Amino acid sequence: MDEELIDDGSIPLSRRTRLPGAGFFYPDSLDEERAERRAEEALTGAEAVVIADADADGLACAAMVREQYDAALDVADFEADIADRLGDDSDADAAGNDADAAGNDADAAGNDDEPAGDATASDGVDDPDEPSDGVEDPHERSTVALLAAGPYSIDDSLERVLEYADPGIDLFVCDLCPDDFEWIADPLTELVDRTASIRWFDHHQWDDETAAAVRSAGVDLVVGDSEEECTADVALRSLPHEFGDRWTELAAVTRDHDLWIKEDPRSDDLADYAYWTGAEEYVTVVGAYGADLPETVDRFLDHRRVEKRERIEAAVDRAVVHEVGDWSVAVTYGRCSQNEVAETLREDGADAAVIVKPAGSASIRGSDGFERAHEVAGRVNGGGHPKAAGCKPDIYDDMLDYANHWTTEGQAARKVILGAFEAVADEAAENADDEADAE
Repeated sequence: MDEELIDDGSIPLSRRTRLPGAGFFYPDSLDEERAERRAEEALTGAEAVVIADADADGLACAAMVREQYDAALDVADFEADIADRLGDDSDADAAGNDADAAGNDADAAGNDDEPAGDATASDGVDDPDEPSDGVEDPHERSTVALLAAGPYSIDDSLERVLEYADPGIDLFVCDLCPDDFEWIADPLTELVDRTASIRWFDHHQWDDETAAAVRSAGVDLVVGDSEEECTADVALRSLPHEFGDRWTELAAVTRDHDLWIKEDPRSDDLADYAYWTGAEEYVTVVGAYGADLPETVDRFLDHRRVEKRERIEAAVDRAVVHEVGDWSVAVTYGRCSQNEVAETLREDGADAAVIVKPAGSASIRGSDGFERAHEVAGRVNGGGHPKAAGCKPDIYDDMLDYANHWTTEGQAARKVILGAFEAVADEAAENADDEADAE
């Protein structure tokens, strides 16, 4: 395949935002091989392992675990790498493209620039459209291994821990919520017998049956209130370590973005940085600096945000507003920063926003007037929180379906998701009628 056909630098923004990132076209077989190799390297000889969502919330938890074990990497090496990437614009752009190319690796990939399965920061959808690793490998290995995962690759990560980690390790799972227990039951049950302990921290809305099954298996599961806490808050209060003020502040700023409070401008910096760089780099830098990122990272973010703003504007311009029940639903398409797009659409009067992505998934964002995003997503192969959720409609059978998806700006996905909105609206109306009759 001619790489220039998907090279971001050679395609006008109006066209490249309609296409998936290069990672979408990376063969799964090669991706799997690389994921296995990197997992083996990270896990061999580790004393503890963290499986975490690769957004700012999940990675903050990983940084806390490394702090507890005194296992942080040397931040100076990563800062030098950032400075090298900023040596000229082409280097910085190349780093971003490399991240896209790595995006198919579910165990090294982030999901979104916010909450995905985690509906506040991620959507619950493993999406090869999204960046993952700006830096392929750390300069050294931490004794606390990190496997960055998505909500639908938890089983793969657990199986890799079984395969490559030594018996008697401590295992942590952070900011991830399985749809049900069955598909993680076998590796999780085996790991309960092989590890010294398994602790699971999260803040998503767990099904009671799934939570009970995880706890019955022997896992110490702590689930915070998704309306009040992010997972970093849960880890901070649950880990047996005296964390200083820097860590309390990191959790608070992470929560500001993850729960979409948006009162601290630093929270956008954390979310963007986690999205645009590798998991090891993010964990190391926030572990050293907390929420106040160093000047080199500030310069890196400024550089990347130039195009980010252009992508947001393109997505907002493509939005079409639909009236569904009592709600105004704005639907758009494109490879963009979905939280900021959704916020702009809400400011323009939408109760809910849907961002359909070129890789086939979609982000659903609500508001004070619409707190049923998870209900909509649940009808379209997804889930999340009341105000933030994600899904990937089961409508793509072959590459011709994806080709149609790109050329029509996601018309089939839009139709299916709007149908889910209509079903939720009908159900809400029926419930309102029943309540009125009961009175």
